[in-house]
Amino acid sequence: MEVVDFIVNSANAALKQEFGKGLTDEGVHILEPFVGTGTFITRLLQTGLITPEDLQRKYTQELHANEILLLAYYIAAINIEETYHELAGGDYVPFNGIVLTDTFQMNEHDDKLGLGIFEDNSDRGKAQKGKDITVIFGNPPYSAGQKSQNDNNKNLAYPSLDERIRSTYAKHSTATNKNSLYGSEIRALKWASERIGNRGIIAYVTNGSFIDSNSRDGLRKCLVDEFSSIYCFNLRGNGRTSGETCRKEGHPLFAAHGGKGGSLTPIAILLLIKNPDRPKAKQIFYHDIGDYLTRDQKLETIAKLTSITGIDWQEITPNDAHDWINQRDPAFDNFIALGDKKGNETKTIFDLYSIGVKTNRDSWVYNFSINLLTKNMNKMIDFYNEEVERYKKRLKIEIGVDNFVDGDATKISWSRDLKQDLKKGNHRSFKKDSICIGQYRPFCKQRMYFNKYFNNDVGLIPKLFPKEDLGNSVICIPGIGGTRDFTVFMSNTIPDCNFFISASQCFPLYHYEKREKTDQTNLFEQGEGYSKKENIPDAILKEFQQVYNDTNLTKEDIFYYVYGILHSPEYKTRFAADLKKNVTPYSLRWGFLGIQ
Repeated sequence: MEVVDFIVNSANAALKQEFGKGLTDEGVHILEPFVGTGTFITRLLQTGLITPEDLQRKYTQELHANEILLLAYYIAAINIEETYHELAGGDYVPFNGIVLTDTFQMNEHDDKLGLGIFEDNSDRGKAQKGKDITVIFGNPPYSAGQKSQNDNNKNLAYPSLDERIRSTYAKHSTATNKNSLYGSEIRALKWASERIGNRGIIAYVTNGSFIDSNSRDGLRKCLVDEFSSIYCFNLRGNGRTSGETCRKEGHPLFAAHGGKGGSLTPIAILLLIKNPDRPKAKQIFYHDIGDYLTRDQKLETIAKLTSITGIDWQEITPNDAHDWINQRDPAFDNFIALGDKKGNETKTIFDLYSIGVKTNRDSWVYNFSINLLTKNMNKMIDFYNEEVERYKKRLKIEIGVDNFVDGDATKISWSRDLKQDLKKGNHRSFKKDSICIGQYRPFCKQRMYFNKYFNNDVGLIPKLFPKEDLGNSVICIPGIGGTRDFTVFMSNTIPDCNFFISASQCFPLYHYEKREKTDQTNLFEQGEGYSKKENIPDAILKEFQQVYNDTNLTKEDIFYYVYGILHSPEYKTRFAADLKKNVTPYSLRWGFLGIQ
């Protein structure tokens, strides 16, 4: 209740501050688009912010709610009606402001509101669409869709809404993978921003990842462009971190208590204001609730603050990279990058690098026992081939492969590529020479089945470790956007994608090219059919030799020197934010700082 009351009070305070009105005033239409069991509206009624003389009008004309789940819809309606009845007395008055609908579907071009089952419900939905909404508040759903291809539970598509996200939040994001921008909490922001038009207030308690996530940089830019005032109250509580970082985050606010469920995501209260009479936001009003707090301590703090008027806000000016907190050091942009796949850099320390192997089926392709690994893979491959035959014999029934395959996780772990293989009728067989040593986690090597058909994404690893007897060393660093402190590890075997939890990036000393049979060069190289190539360019070697005035420096020296620099406490401390948000650049200047 503390969070709900804070949001309701803050919406009222912001409304008075910006527009000279309160939630009680006539013409202020309030919408809770994901009403659940009706907590926000019932608390609004109970707080007394709606005066007795305005209560009937507000209840019957200016309160609106949507819910997609039938049971929650009925519970919310009863809760809101009972609360009003306790306050107003008299005859029981049904709450006609609630609509059974999918909020995101309401503004789609096909206009399928999902309302047609009940005529009264359809009329209420159409009436709500015609209202000018002033305030939207609530707790948007957090959805990441299916956890694996076995689930067959993909996110619903909302073509119009998603296209508007694509042309704004995604367009301005520098992230490579932008799938998370189509999660429910992001859709809720875009939908609400458009629903209030050019004037109004949005007040959400939501997933706090947007505050510092790499993939949300475009979202942060667009929020600054769209709104005249932004208040962000960071409640922290990222339960997916570990060690000291996790302890500093404090308890997750919505974690389960005494049972399963709950959420380990960081939480934030976000209040956004559109006032056409004010300039767009140049600063963010930001407040961090603090380190090492329990859930009860956080709730107590929120209750004491009451609303946005009770907070001593920190004013933040976003940088050019659209960072709000943990802003990057401008000097970092002048460094030589370790690698580049986008063609933006004129020179890099390494010619190529790769993500670690993403298997999508770790429990099948990794094992400490070579015998158990062989048994597991044979079992899964046999079942896959049975499914191929079963799909062929489906009597020409038109059925999608997702709905056809057996998703029993004790028999197989599906991926999109493996399903496409099945659809094409491709059989697979166990390959003994696919078994090798893999670097599953730091200081934890296991036997692995390294095979492009049963590893979801092998990246460029086949160029780094084409055969087990062809040696190599790779510098492994966490991928962009990791939640843990930057660290570095060196491996002489195939690294896993989740080596550092986030998508590990691997920079090799060498890479290998397959030789054509007519190619007689590099015959002295170990490994029949492959040529070993140095992965550090000649231009970099020459530059190092000039900077250090030493022509005896080799590319291998540079490789180990870079590894040492990445271990430097000074480097990791000064550029902590940059190291989480960039594929690690490196600077020749560090040699002049006494790091030899």
